[in-house]
Amino acid sequence: MDGSYRIGRVFGIPILIHYTFLLVIPLFAWIIGTQITDTTDLLKGLFEVPVDMTLITAGYMPYLLGTIVALGLFFGVLIHELAHSLVARKKGLKMQSITLLMFGGIAQMEEGVPDPKVELPMALAGPVISLVFGLVCCGLVYLTPQITTDAAVAGVLIFVFGYLGVLNIILCAFNLLPAFPMDGGRVLRAVLAKRMPLYRATRIAANVGKGFAIIFGLVGLFLFSPFLILIALFIFIGAGMESASVQYSYFLQDVTVGAMMSSPVTTVPPTLPVSNVIDMMYASKHLGFPVVDRGALVGMITLVDVNRTSPIDREAMQVRDMMTRDPITLPPTAPVIDALRIMSAKNISRIPIVQDGEIVGIVTRTDILKVTELNQV
Repeated sequence: MDGSYRIGRVFGIPILIHYTFLLVIPLFAWIIGTQITDTTDLLKGLFEVPVDMTLITAGYMPYLLGTIVALGLFFGVLIHELAHSLVARKKGLKMQSITLLMFGGIAQMEEGVPDPKVELPMALAGPVISLVFGLVCCGLVYLTPQITTDAAVAGVLIFVFGYLGVLNIILCAFNLLPAFPMDGGRVLRAVLAKRMPLYRATRIAANVGKGFAIIFGLVGLFLFSPFLILIALFIFIGAGMESASVQYSYFLQDVTVGAMMSSPVTTVPPTLPVSNVIDMMYASKHLGFPVVDRGALVGMITLVDVNRTSPIDREAMQVRDMMTRDPITLPPTAPVIDALRIMSAKNISRIPIVQDGEIVGIVTRTDILKVTELNQV
C-alpha cells in the first residue's frame, strides 16, 4: 500500500505502518489527555474501584497517558489482525503483510475467490482476540493493588488497563456488526454463501454494510462528529470495493486472457510521428498501441504518454521519444484475474499478450468488464 513503511516482521509476516497512523497517534493522545478527568470518573464508576488522580492529572501526564493508551490501542489492533492472519495461514492462505492505518489495520493476503469455510473462522478470530485482550486488561484493573501499593501509581495503572480493556471490548463489538467489509460483515457473507452463490452473498453483505455506513453518517452529521463521518465513508467505500473485487474474481476465475484478448492487434513502429498516433486514436477509438520494431515488442504508447508532453513539443516527436519501454506482458494462458490485478497495481488499462516472442493479442480493462457483465447473464 502506498505511503506505508515496514517496521518489522511478526511470525514471518511483514508489519507496515501507514503515514496516517503516525498522524492519528498524537491526535488520540491529545483527545485522551484533554478528557482524562471525565474518563477517569467513568472508569471509577464502571469498575467500582477507587482511583487516586494525583499522578494522572499532574503536568503533562494526561498527554503522556494519552500516548500510552493510543499505542496500546494500536497494539490491540495489531494482535487483532495477527489473529486473522495466523488463522488464514493455517488454512493455507499466503499472507502478504499487515498494515496499521488511521482507522485500524488491514491484513493483506493472496487474492482469490473467498472460501466461506475459511473466511468464517478467520473473520471471528480478530474479534475474539480483541475480546480476550480487553478482558485481560479489565482483570489487571482488579489486580493492580497486588502490583503496587503506591496509590498514585495504582491510579495510573488502573486508568491505562481500564481504558484499554473498555476500548478493546468496544472494538470487538464494533467489528462484529454485520457491516461489510468489517469482520461481522464477513461472517454474514460466509453464512449467506452456504445458501447462495458467493457473489450474491457478497452483494447482500455489502449492501448491509452500506446501510450501516449511511446510519453512521447521519448520526455523525447530527452529532457534528467528523470521526464518525469518516468511519461511515470508510465502510461505504470499502463495501463497494470488496463487492466489485469478489464479483470479478468469481466470474473470471476460470477465464484466461487468451479467451478474451483482441486479435489481430494494431501496432505502430517506433519511428511513427506522434501526430499520426493521435489520428489513429481518434479513428479507432483505441487509447493505446503496442510498439513493434522488426517483429519484437519494444514498448507501449498510450494517451497517458501523449498527454505528458505539450502539444507544441509533440509535433517534432516520434513514438520512440515518449513510449513506455519494456511493457508488462502476459502469455495467453494467464488467468484474467492476474491481468486485472496487474492493471490495478500498475494503474494501466491494457496488457499485450505475447507468445513465443510475438504479440498475439491485447487485453484491456474494458474487455474484462464486458466479459464480467456477460458472465452474469
